[in-house]
Amino acid sequence: MKIGLAQVNAVIGDFPGNAKRLLQAYRECLEQGAELVVAPEMALCGYPPRDLVFKTQFVPKCLQALDYLAGETGGVPFLVGYVDHSDKPGPGKPFRNAAAFLVDREVRHKVWKTLLPTYDVFDERRYFEPGESCDPIEWNGRRIGVTVCEDIWTEEYLQRPLYERDPASELAAKGADLLVNLSASPFHLGKPAERRSMLAAVAAEARLPVVYCNAIGAQDQLVFDGNSLVVDGAGLPLARLRGFEEVVEVVELVGPGGSGGSGGAGVPDALPASPAIPAEELWSALVLGLRDYVTKTGFSSACLGLSGGIDSALTAAVAAEALGAANVHGLTLPSPYSSGGSVADSMSLAANLGIRCDEVPIADIFTEVKRTMAPLFVGQAEDVTEENMQARIRGLLLMALSNKFGHLLLTTGNKSELAVGYCTIYGDMCGGLAVISDLPKTRVYDVCRWLNREREVIPWNTIDKPPSAELRPDQKDQDTLPEYEVLDGILEAYVEQHLSSDEIIALGFDEPVVRWVQRRVDLNEWKRQQAAPGIRVTSKAFGLGRRMPIVQRFGA
Repeated sequence: MKIGLAQVNAVIGDFPGNAKRLLQAYRECLEQGAELVVAPEMALCGYPPRDLVFKTQFVPKCLQALDYLAGETGGVPFLVGYVDHSDKPGPGKPFRNAAAFLVDREVRHKVWKTLLPTYDVFDERRYFEPGESCDPIEWNGRRIGVTVCEDIWTEEYLQRPLYERDPASELAAKGADLLVNLSASPFHLGKPAERRSMLAAVAAEARLPVVYCNAIGAQDQLVFDGNSLVVDGAGLPLARLRGFEEVVEVVELVGPGGSGGSGGAGVPDALPASPAIPAEELWSALVLGLRDYVTKTGFSSACLGLSGGIDSALTAAVAAEALGAANVHGLTLPSPYSSGGSVADSMSLAANLGIRCDEVPIADIFTEVKRTMAPLFVGQAEDVTEENMQARIRGLLLMALSNKFGHLLLTTGNKSELAVGYCTIYGDMCGGLAVISDLPKTRVYDVCRWLNREREVIPWNTIDKPPSAELRPDQKDQDTLPEYEVLDGILEAYVEQHLSSDEIIALGFDEPVVRWVQRRVDLNEWKRQQAAPGIRVTSKAFGLGRRMPIVQRFGA
């Protein structure tokens, strides 16, 4: 059986555009001889639609688009994810996370998602009623077990038991010949490899081939990496679609064991034996996340401040790759405390990337702001107030550039700084997208070194010099912060693993440092909740999926 995988990039709420792209992918699969075509979860409406589903015309327009798509479908079935009304009588949620089996110009079958996640970035029980039964779809002598995303995830990979049902096992027990999964599984570092292991285990347990079609593209803070996969009944990979890009591919399943391959994706021997390099995965996710956020929100260009430091350098490199160098405008904004090397490094970076960079000194503005405030500050020594003035002057000028030319302003802070509040609200936090806000500082260095593997993209001086905000004389980050290797280790334990301070100290970290970091993370929740949305690349980002109160007294 030849199965087409339509790993396509949807836009939330763009029903005409999504339907057109799905139909195009369907026809591409037909040209390759597909006998069944599969699209991702909610491919027709985009995932996650969140509270848009409560708009009175959202679901009706989705169903209208589904009818159109069905009307263009011939004798080869097309499995498409969408949102439907719930048909369950009595109390319950108003909608269903659904998959439609389209064939011969009609919606022949509908399948409801059974397991609805309500953890991390997911909140599906807010909207959807779960499916009550799992039954294979019979088609041309085959029994196709259709599941939607979470339906196929097992307890081992969910870290703890969450559900009383196992849809994949139910479908196998009812005689399914193969399992198909429509998915919108968001990326974080290591997630593609985790999915491969999970799908292999499911296939081996059910003794059935598994066809897994995952979404591609970025929606707000989430990145969907694709990496759609087909495994045989022993759990061995038959084909894997490329990650972080749209791909339309046909895979052939042959024989009862589901062995086969793909003309484009390859057979088992052709598949990479090891997971992608972490820095490469992170780079690909950031580029896709930035490109989709900018283009899907209607922008075509971006601007940012270039400090000569590594964070703004990486952000600029991501922007140039995602949008094209001609669509990125940098400003270097030296203050009285900026070194000449910082301006030179910014200009070298711009030359390496081919982007525009203008120098706009802020010393005179800074002097005037201090003079204006002097009557109010009589008798007060200069402190962080004056440091923040410089950052806020830069924010003002960058926002002016954004307003005048219609650029999206990118913020350049990393996760380590954001975690402990080492950033200035209404200053360097100004902007519409925080590109690397989920990338710890040590990972920033990893990605930059990987980027320089063949030629200098990020100036080596930027990578090698001690990091500094340059807001006071001879300032270094480590005057205020622990060494980044230490800080990032503590943050991973506290933010991503939710360990207490005592548990982190027991891992071997210095107690005063741990308690300082814990306190800073907790105190700066108010600042993070006013930050620009960031691209999620770790298992626990600040923003979507992390809901901490600002006012609280739990200091563990």
